[in-house]
Amino acid sequence: MDNRVEARPLSERPLFFCGIGGSGMLPLAQIARGLGHPVAGSDRSRDQGRSPEKFAWLEANGFALFPQDGSGVTSPDQVLIASAAIEDTVPEVARAKALGCERMSRAELLSELFNAAYFSVAVAGTSGKSTVTGMIAWILYEAGHDPTVMNGAVMKNFATPANPFASARIGAPGLFVSEVDESDGSIALYRPSVGVLLNVSLDHKSIEELRVLFGNYLAACGTAVVNLDSAEAGYLLPRAAEAVTFGIRSQEADLTVDPATIVESARAIEAVLIDNRRREAFPLVVPMPGRHNLANALAAIAAAHAAGVALDQAAYALRSFAGLARRFDVIGTSPGGITVIDDFGHNPEKCAATLRTLKASPGRVIAFFQPHGYGPLRQMGEELARTFARELGPDDITILCDPVYFGGTVDRSVGSERIVALIDAAGGRAEHIPDRAACGERILALAQPGDRIAVMGARDDTLTEFARSLLARLP
Repeated sequence: MDNRVEARPLSERPLFFCGIGGSGMLPLAQIARGLGHPVAGSDRSRDQGRSPEKFAWLEANGFALFPQDGSGVTSPDQVLIASAAIEDTVPEVARAKALGCERMSRAELLSELFNAAYFSVAVAGTSGKSTVTGMIAWILYEAGHDPTVMNGAVMKNFATPANPFASARIGAPGLFVSEVDESDGSIALYRPSVGVLLNVSLDHKSIEELRVLFGNYLAACGTAVVNLDSAEAGYLLPRAAEAVTFGIRSQEADLTVDPATIVESARAIEAVLIDNRRREAFPLVVPMPGRHNLANALAAIAAAHAAGVALDQAAYALRSFAGLARRFDVIGTSPGGITVIDDFGHNPEKCAATLRTLKASPGRVIAFFQPHGYGPLRQMGEELARTFARELGPDDITILCDPVYFGGTVDRSVGSERIVALIDAAGGRAEHIPDRAACGERILALAQPGDRIAVMGARDDTLTEFARSLLARLP
């Protein structure tokens, strides 16, 4: 790996981001601007007065922001960056079309920047991508490299008062680390030097579609890093030309841990890391709870090692890994001993990992879940219900509000009440309260000393504010 060499040159045409405040758009806009592109954008959330501090920060840092009325698209030289799902009736899209502007999806721009790097590390899978991307970035940084990083969550190690929205890091353009998404099929655009596959399970697509996408992804990697604990990921291993494997349960993997050495606590997990290829062992301390984070650490160490970092150095770097915002993010504990956790869990695998981590230590769980859309709820609803019913005990409770809805023509005929009925039918305990504020009042009425309140969901920045408001009102 040589990140000192400049990336191949890219056009410096001005870019206009439609939805610039989104979790995928914001870090990409930061990276594009850091690489020399003039960047402007608009966002419906800004127009609606949501998350004003984010947009104030963008403007203060040189991003030109416009109302989402088409007024920011003024020249055919601009490239419109917009989701493929954005309708042609959106003013920016209509204006760009009238002017003859080129249009790119978020993934098309990201993959162009990513593939231009001389050394690239991609992180794929249904869950854990953001955490592993953050871990790899921190290991490389601690090892003296200067990675450019595209993440879907704020990396606390890189966040500062001057940049609280550090879901991106602007470093050397020749070394690029990014999570890559399979939900829209765009994973096929990437050609990583090192590509991680964490897991393969139901999310936005069927298992059959995911097998094709992830299999082709492994075939495109220089070196693939594959989780043998995921049966589906292991099944795809033959597609890789060169591979490094990892796993906790799979003791035959290249990198694993000694099961007898695993020590779990409410805030960390540790074990002895085993390199089966060289019969070497190293201490590993991960300052995040849960066995899924131990697996995430193995993935990050394997990827960093494939990029040239020594195993002991990679493992040691993770001792100072600060984690990511909204990834089992402990907001605080009230004077009465009630803990509030903010978490990005929104699909069955992510929710299961969070709930298992909570249930590994004593105390009742109050799980608040805000579905991230009506479409995903239809796709994953039955498995989500089974997850909450299976992972939580008889004293625990799941509370659901209505799904996120910011407008549009989506079918809203199937909502949260269906999930609650399925949880109840599976032997769990759940309540549907349509309004989120009313859910908060119910949670406050239920909470007792020793409880853990998990605020779970995606696509809504205000969930963190909701979690903080609960903590502020708890006894």
